[in-house]
Amino acid sequence: MAEEKGLNFIEEIVEEDLKNGKYQQIITRFPPEPNGYLHIGHASSICLNFGLTEKYGGYTNLRFDDTNPVTEETEYVESIKEDVKWLGFTWKNELYASDYFDTLYGFAVDLVKKGLAYIDDSSSEEIARLKGTPTEPGSNSPYRNRSVEENLDLFERMKNGEFKDGSKTLRAKIDMAHSNMLMRDPVLYRIKHAHHHRTGNKWCIYPMYDFAHGQSDSIEEVTHSLCTLEFVPHRELYNWLIEKLEIYPSRQYEFARRNLTYTITSKRKLLQLVNEKYVNGWDDPRMTTISGMRRRGFTPASIRDFASRIGVAKRENLVSMSLLEHCVREDLNRIAIRRMAVLDPVKLIITNYPNGQTEEVLSENNPEAEDNGGTRPVIFSGELWIEKEDFMETPAKKWFRLAPGALVRLKSAYIIKCEGYNKDSNGNITEIHCTYLPESKSGNDVSGIRTKGTIHWVSAAHAAKAEVRLYDRLFSVEDPAAEEKDFLEYVNPGSLQVIPEAYIEADLGNAKPGDRYQFIRKGYFIADNDSTPQHLIFNRTVTLKDTWAKESRK
Repeated sequence: MAEEKGLNFIEEIVEEDLKNGKYQQIITRFPPEPNGYLHIGHASSICLNFGLTEKYGGYTNLRFDDTNPVTEETEYVESIKEDVKWLGFTWKNELYASDYFDTLYGFAVDLVKKGLAYIDDSSSEEIARLKGTPTEPGSNSPYRNRSVEENLDLFERMKNGEFKDGSKTLRAKIDMAHSNMLMRDPVLYRIKHAHHHRTGNKWCIYPMYDFAHGQSDSIEEVTHSLCTLEFVPHRELYNWLIEKLEIYPSRQYEFARRNLTYTITSKRKLLQLVNEKYVNGWDDPRMTTISGMRRRGFTPASIRDFASRIGVAKRENLVSMSLLEHCVREDLNRIAIRRMAVLDPVKLIITNYPNGQTEEVLSENNPEAEDNGGTRPVIFSGELWIEKEDFMETPAKKWFRLAPGALVRLKSAYIIKCEGYNKDSNGNITEIHCTYLPESKSGNDVSGIRTKGTIHWVSAAHAAKAEVRLYDRLFSVEDPAAEEKDFLEYVNPGSLQVIPEAYIEADLGNAKPGDRYQFIRKGYFIADNDSTPQHLIFNRTVTLKDTWAKESRK
């Protein structure tokens, strides 16, 4: 089965394990630390862990690695749960490393009793100094040979709160000359007198990640514990602890991160962007947090498709943002309702259209939809708003839009001819005057005239008004983390353009937060979380075409 085309290396391992009867079902876990919001990298891991158990049977646990009370908050827990659900996945058990604090403490006591762990009074600086280097062995702590009885007494007193933060740690007793520096008597527990978001003040000692992670996997009988490549050196300690504790043998497997161009995924740096007001919160649509992408209008299906396309590999690489944008364009093309919106308006007056008359023309909702989308009535009148960019005083070669004397079709309506225009004292076009061909109405055109250009419009008297936010990439270089300067130096000053008053089709006044649209010829948009009938706000998800690919070829 492993030879099946298209399997990634983790799927090959899973299929081999099932074929050999090693496991009856697959159990994975997604184990975020609740110290920030999830980002696109986490989305790939979510899709991998939940996708495996969907494909091969079994289940996935959502387990919060809440072993550092100083940085963790319930707000982050709730946002993580919302993100996983939004991506379309359901966990079997909602668990917390803190659920196992009593069990983990018992495991640590067991190691002490076996002579495999000891209490160290050394400071963190002293411990680091005695670790040695990758080419030189470390030195034993002066406290390494304490008796089992003394270590048990001190560990219990640590738990009871007798000692200050940083004054003592519990360390595994392995080998200070080990080639893997993580195996040189790693710290298993530290003292932190801090309030925990779930256990309150019950504990003042907390397990380190390396002690909590593998043991939590074992308690849950996780069969395939999937981590990114930076955890390769940790696997040896993961296995050592499980072996010495004689508990269920969970296995760790590592896969490569897929870094995305023009983004930052470091939680620390994302937090810096938020705290220093470069963005407007964790869900700012320029952020690659899942909540930010959701607010910008990315769909769960597009993110899952993206995760599938980039795949799972053993080597890290940089994935183009254009691929993610391609995935969302493909999905929105199928599901987004078409509407007309004029973002940079200029008045167009049809001089021969009967004064005060209006009529309804039919325009398509979404011709790409499975059900063909149907049509809607749009009010047409003699005064319209069109885009300034659709008129050119002195037309360039192959210009097919509006110009003096030129013919163009108004989307779903009539062919018009430009007869003249007005300017203000600064030379700006203020009005365009046209005539229309009554016999050229879309769907019933008997004019015999064919035009090469079609432009969109809204009726001036009937249009609704909206604030439109045009979002672009947050950074101006492909890999801001790899540049020599501070990453903040590369924040794109044009990443947000706010249009305070655009004109949109009247029925968009009923748009609810989260409703998605294609503004014809302008891009894909979503009604913002803060949008109300009194103050409509639309965020651009993505342009209709990949303009960045064109820029990169210049």
